[in-house]
Amino acid sequence: MTLGAFAPGTFTFVAGIEDTCVYPPARFDMLPLDEHELTGHDDAWRSDLDVVASLGATALRYGVDWPRVHLAPGVFDWAVLDERLSYAASLGLTVIADLVHYGTPTWLEDSFADPAYPAAVASFAGAFAARYAGVVDHMTPLNEPITTASFAGLRGVWPPALTGWDGWTRVVLGIATGFQQTVAAVRSANPDAVIVHVEASSLYTTDSSALADEADLLEAIGWIPTDLVTGRVTPDHPSHDWLVEHGASRAALAELVDGAVTIDLLGVNYYPDLSPRRLVDGPDGTVQQAYDRWSDGLVESLTRFADRYGLPMIVTETSIEGDDAVRESWVRDSIAAVRTLAAAGVDVRGWTWWPVFDFVDWSYASGGRNVEEFAVAPELVADRIAAGAKTPYLRRMGLVRLDEQPDGSLARVPTGAADVYRELAAVRDTAPVDDAR
Repeated sequence: MTLGAFAPGTFTFVAGIEDTCVYPPARFDMLPLDEHELTGHDDAWRSDLDVVASLGATALRYGVDWPRVHLAPGVFDWAVLDERLSYAASLGLTVIADLVHYGTPTWLEDSFADPAYPAAVASFAGAFAARYAGVVDHMTPLNEPITTASFAGLRGVWPPALTGWDGWTRVVLGIATGFQQTVAAVRSANPDAVIVHVEASSLYTTDSSALADEADLLEAIGWIPTDLVTGRVTPDHPSHDWLVEHGASRAALAELVDGAVTIDLLGVNYYPDLSPRRLVDGPDGTVQQAYDRWSDGLVESLTRFADRYGLPMIVTETSIEGDDAVRESWVRDSIAAVRTLAAAGVDVRGWTWWPVFDFVDWSYASGGRNVEEFAVAPELVADRIAAGAKTPYLRRMGLVRLDEQPDGSLARVPTGAADVYRELAAVRDTAPVDDAR
């Protein structure tokens, strides 16, 4: 196994294309949420990949649309991926394949909680790794387990639409078992594979002494998925008994300890205006308010992950919503913060702007209602519910803006942030911090 683009002492500029892919079985009351389709990437994929290469990125996080590829147990349709992944490789891009990005095939009736899920995802992962060995050697078993469990297990937004911490625990155990089996299948099929585990930042605070314990609990929960897959949740782990209280069997937890896997690169996702959360009292209980901590939160999150796991890291997602000037500033300031950490000895080897293109808000598949953990302005929700178009749903987080046309298509319009990305990516990967600013 060689790390390739992410070897020690290098700094890689990565780009990511939003690839959430959730196709619910018929019994679920929601529309499909397929960002490759909604954003027009299915039609514009070749020119979209050209844009990525033109930015100066040398690596690409890319979703492989598991629900669309794995048609039935043991049945795969690789035609689309064959074309796209070959083209990405021809552009010189190191592809980090997102094997699972929030969704499962519709024939898994209970999605992540289905007893067949671990074997199914491992089957897909092994087949993918074997087919694309040498073309795609970097793979993410499952994007953001903590977010997946929130949407699918805690709050009932996506299949299997479980709720409460018991539901969260059931989904997380399925995810963790599937993750371990995925890594085993990938390494068996491609000994040169690089496992890039991607997780969201969990940063919680509160000014209320009554909510302090809840903030601490949420931060502790943020570590659980990664601790599970790496075999850390032994009986003396601080969250072991909490998991048992919420439905985990001691035997299942012991099996995860025995099945511990090795992660090669740890991906950390951080959004300055979304990842930090402040807990406040609301009329119906605790409310999470997202608030902007700019690069301070990024530094704190990376430092926490480094201290806990001691693994080489990549910032695998970051961006900010706002006008061009805000995004331009965040490109510069976030890269400067990461390079400063690297110069101080923190092993961080790359940085990703995610998404390259604006994307359609996830509430689109739920009729416009807010599906996030944090509060969203009621007037924005109302605009989305009343909309007969995609424009109110478009999240302005891309280096490239999506502008809806009269025929419903989405034109690609580069922003000033794309120019800043290109400027900084042109600096050699091993450039000193001062030269990168």
